[in-house]
Amino acid sequence: MPRAFEKLKRMTYLNLSSNSINGPIPIELARISNLDTLDISCNNISGPIPSSVGDLEHLLKVNLSNNRLFGYIPAEFGNLRSVMEIDLSNNKLSGLIPQELGLLQNLMSLNLQNNNFSGDLISLTNIVSLVALNVSYNNLAGDIPTANNFSRFSSDSFLGNPALCGYWLGSSCRSSHPPQRAAISKAAILGIALGALVILLMILVAACRPHSPPPFSDSSMTKPVNNISPKLVILHMNMALHVYEDIMRMTENLSEKYIIGYGASSTVYKCVLKNCKPVAIKRLYSHYPHSLKEFETELETVGSIKHRNLVSLQGYSLSPYGNLLFYDYMENGSLWDLLHGPIKKKKLDWPTRLRIALGSAQGLAYLHHDCSPRIIHRDVKSSNILLGKDLEPHLTDFGIAKILCVSKAHTSTYVMGTIGYIDPEYARTSRLSDKSDVYSYGIVLLELLTGRKAVDDECNLHHLILSKAANDTVMDSVDPDISSTCRDLGAVKKMFQLALLCTKKQPSDRPTMHEVVRVLESLVEPTPLPVAPQSTATSYVDEYMNLRSSDALTCSAASLSSSSSDTQLFLKFNEVISQNTE
Repeated sequence: MPRAFEKLKRMTYLNLSSNSINGPIPIELARISNLDTLDISCNNISGPIPSSVGDLEHLLKVNLSNNRLFGYIPAEFGNLRSVMEIDLSNNKLSGLIPQELGLLQNLMSLNLQNNNFSGDLISLTNIVSLVALNVSYNNLAGDIPTANNFSRFSSDSFLGNPALCGYWLGSSCRSSHPPQRAAISKAAILGIALGALVILLMILVAACRPHSPPPFSDSSMTKPVNNISPKLVILHMNMALHVYEDIMRMTENLSEKYIIGYGASSTVYKCVLKNCKPVAIKRLYSHYPHSLKEFETELETVGSIKHRNLVSLQGYSLSPYGNLLFYDYMENGSLWDLLHGPIKKKKLDWPTRLRIALGSAQGLAYLHHDCSPRIIHRDVKSSNILLGKDLEPHLTDFGIAKILCVSKAHTSTYVMGTIGYIDPEYARTSRLSDKSDVYSYGIVLLELLTGRKAVDDECNLHHLILSKAANDTVMDSVDPDISSTCRDLGAVKKMFQLALLCTKKQPSDRPTMHEVVRVLESLVEPTPLPVAPQSTATSYVDEYMNLRSSDALTCSAASLSSSSSDTQLFLKFNEVISQNTE
């Protein structure tokens, strides 16, 4: 690998996979300080992993798999606080899994299979965000943990470790030493004798004390706290007349057969209430680090939010047994299910996709601009857009979002979100704003337009569309279900342009969600838009909506540099769309 890479200070994406590169990983690689993706898999790279990789604090994805690396995982990996995916599989790495990996609270996928790691898995139990784990075919030993996130992993995650045992592998850990005859030392005998003498003296003292009537005891005070059932807090009348015990009885103590989905932070169950209405129950994997009062206050605030395109929080239960959140149940699953699920339930035509895009935007705009206090979602993605009757979209999972003061932007100490949807600027600086949600929403638009996942084994969807936009071939990526049902492909091209505007590199160049809503409303046919009142402030959206040209727009760099009204519009963002790739 050339050491000259260190001069590319602004590079954020480095993919050298599936080549014939040999030699060690240069320590100078760590000087590319803005790097968020490092993929050098499927090469002949050898030697140890340099500890300097831990200096790449903005990394979101690290893939060093299928090489000839040896040695240990550097403890400095614990500095990669933003990383969401680590793949070190199919190497010759050895040693213990470092405790420092437990500090990676954004890590969602960890693949260490086919190496020579030893020791136990205890350090990984602290990574509550982990949803994919593979440590198969190593030399790990001990009992597989059952705490926190490990309950979601199957036995396939642990195969090929002869000394590893536990519930998943159908065997329990036993002592490695054969049972031996207990040898009682003189010290043990003396200890037993002294203990017996103390007990005898206590009995004599108790027998000699004068008897007195027992003091009054309040059974409510002496009852162990752990025997008190958690309370169920009802926020909406839909769950009235229910108590915690009712929910446990209806779901058989949250039995596996009621599970309808898994997420990064929760398992989701379906429960049918006494009134025959279903609710979705999210069982959080961990207790949140807020004070109980603060967390309850946040939930009360979220429960008060009502909008036709938001999933309502119906109630909650907080207890040592687990934190439960109760939401409206959406019968058609998520947008992700319809676009990417193993069995597509329905074909999504263009009018339906436009309606889903508009409804989702309206829900997000309500959170950003019409709530008091404002709310930033922090995890906008297709799996968080649920579809109710007639495929009406409802944005969910904003209940765990931090509530903002209107006058301040929220600053998080580590990156939250889902890989493929995360705003690169947020990943780089950890500064969160409503424009971070706008970026994520732009990725959802690209999913709707192409039918492709935000990120998969082949490519990053955003990078793919940027490259096609530069070559004027973006329409080649349109989902065939759109091409066959859309009467005006010009509207499709406009939505592509809107998606690229939402994903501009600089947050200040992105539109607000109110402006996104207005653009999408202008694409809906045939209902004409009402005449908007005159505004003293200029808006690029106003110009966009007032375009008189019926010519189909293109997304190429060349067409954007022509003398059209759309060019004037996009130049207001200081750069043409194709410059996003710089």
